[in-house]
Amino acid sequence: MKTRMWLKAAFLLLCGWLLISDVTGHRIVGQDNYDPLARAIASIGQTVNLEAVVPPQCYTKTAGVANPCWTCHTVPMLVSNNFLVDWELQEEYAFSDFALTNRWTNLFVDRSEKIAAISDQEALQYIREDNYTPLQRALSGRSDYPGYVPDLDFSLGFDEEGFAKDGSGWRAIRYKPFLGTFWPTNGSTDDVMIRLPRAFQTDADGKLSREIYKINLAILEAAIAGNPLMSDKELIHPVEPINETLVGIDLNKNNRLDIATEIVGLPARYVGGASNVVVTRALYPQGTEFLHTVRYIDPDNPTLLSTRMKEVRYSRKVLFLDTWALLRAYEKEFNDKQENVLPIFAGSPLVGLRNSFGWQLQGFIEDERGRLRLQTEEEHRFCMGCHSAVGVTVDQTFTLARKVPGAAGWRHQDLRGIPDVPQAGHAEPEILTYFKRVTGGDEFRSNQEVLDRFFPSGQLDEVSVRRAAPGGDQDITFLIAPSRSRALQLNKAYMALAREQRFELGRDTLLAPAVNVHTEIENGSTELNATGKVFQDGRLWLDWSQAMFKQKRN
Repeated sequence: MKTRMWLKAAFLLLCGWLLISDVTGHRIVGQDNYDPLARAIASIGQTVNLEAVVPPQCYTKTAGVANPCWTCHTVPMLVSNNFLVDWELQEEYAFSDFALTNRWTNLFVDRSEKIAAISDQEALQYIREDNYTPLQRALSGRSDYPGYVPDLDFSLGFDEEGFAKDGSGWRAIRYKPFLGTFWPTNGSTDDVMIRLPRAFQTDADGKLSREIYKINLAILEAAIAGNPLMSDKELIHPVEPINETLVGIDLNKNNRLDIATEIVGLPARYVGGASNVVVTRALYPQGTEFLHTVRYIDPDNPTLLSTRMKEVRYSRKVLFLDTWALLRAYEKEFNDKQENVLPIFAGSPLVGLRNSFGWQLQGFIEDERGRLRLQTEEEHRFCMGCHSAVGVTVDQTFTLARKVPGAAGWRHQDLRGIPDVPQAGHAEPEILTYFKRVTGGDEFRSNQEVLDRFFPSGQLDEVSVRRAAPGGDQDITFLIAPSRSRALQLNKAYMALAREQRFELGRDTLLAPAVNVHTEIENGSTELNATGKVFQDGRLWLDWSQAMFKQKRN
C-alpha cells in the first residue's frame, strides 16, 4: 500500500513538473486558472488617466541645466516625413489641463523593503523562467480573441542571418538602444524583430525566396536608416550582400549586376512579389509588423537578455498615409492640442489601439504571478505616447533607423561590439552628448551608478566616456550596462512593481523614490532657454561612418 501511494505521489509530482517545463528542461510558468484576456476585457471603458500618452519622463525637473527633452522633441529632418516641429517643448511646459497633475505616482513609492525581501537566488530563478510560451498556448485557438497571437517561437532561436528558425518570417534587428530609459542600466533589456508582408518575401511568381526578402529588407533599411543629410538620389547606404542578378536591378549603380553591399540612390519600387509597391523615404510599406519584447537583465547572459519577458509589444502598419494625409494628421494633432482636446484612439485592448498615422499597437504585460496578460485599455494608452506624434521618430518608430548597418545588424540583439557613434550631423559621440546635456545617466538623474562611474565629484569624465567611441578600447556596454549588483536590484524592484499590478501609475524601474520629478506642473518656462540648454538637433539616425571598419570585423 505504501509503495503504491509513493508511486502515485511520484507520478503526480512528475505531471506537475511537466506542466511547468518544456522539452528542453527550461522552466515555464504554469497554466492553472490562466486567462490572459480577463483583466483587459474588464477594463474596457474604465480608463482614468486620459493623458497616459504623456510619459513620466516629461515631468522631469530640469533645474534649468538638465535637458533630457531634446532626445524626443526636435526639428525633424526634411527627409523624415515627420512634420512635427516640437523643439519648443524643451523650453516651455505646454500640458493639457488634465496632464498638469503627474499621475505616475509609482515614481514616488519606496519599495526598498520589498526589494530587500527578495533574495538574489529567487530573482535569478524568476527571470530565467519562460512566461512567453504559456501566453502562446493560452491564446491559441481562442475564438473570442481577434487580436495578435504571438507567433514567433523563441525556443528555436534565430539563424546566422537573424531569421527566425521557425519559418515565421520574423527577422531580428541589432541596434543601438534609444537614449535613457531604454538602456539596461536603467532597468530593462529588449529586442526587436521585423516582418514584411508575404509579397515582400516572394519572387515574381509568388514563391518564397529568402534572397528576395533580403533585397526588400535592404531597400527598406536604406529608406528608413539612410543618411538623412542625403537626398533620395544621393543616398549611399551599406547593406548586407544582396544578389542583384535575381531582380535585374543595378542597386549599387556600378553598371553591372553582381553582389551588392550598398544601395546607391533609392530605387523606385520594391522587388519580387512586391514590385508594385512604391519605395517612400522614411515610411514603411503597409503591412509591416514589429515585435518588441521588454525583459529583465540577466547578469550572467552575455547579451543581458532574460528569458522572462516584462512585456510583449506588437505593432502593425494597417494603413499607408501619403504626404498629404500625413500633413493632415499632424495638423489635426496640433489643433487638438491647441484646443486642449484629449487624445482619442480607435480600437480596444482586444485588437489594440490605432494612432492617426496608420499604426495599430497591442501589448502584453506581466500579471502578479509573472504570467503575461493582455494590457488594459489604459495601459495601452501609455504605449501610444512615444509612437504617436513625437518629433524625433521615423514613421512613429525608433529601431530600424538605429540599426547597425549591413549584415552585422541582422541578428538577435547584442550590444557587445557596438561603439558610441554620433547622431547624424553631430560631431560628438551620442551617449557622451546625452551625459553632457542631461548631467546624468537617465532622465530623472536617479542612476547613482552612472553618476559614480562617469561623474566623479559631480563633473563628467569625458576621457573615460570616450573610450566607447569608435576607435576606443570599449563599446557601449561600458557605458550603459549595469553592474551585477545593480542588475539584481533592478530586477527585484520590477518584480515588486509587477506584484502590485498598478501599472496605470507607472512602470519605470527605480531603486528609490524619484526626486527630480514634478508632482504638479505649471505651464510656462522650463528655464532651459535662459541657460542656453535648448537644442534643435536631436536625431534618431546615427553616423556610422567612423565605425564601419570595426563593424566589418564583428
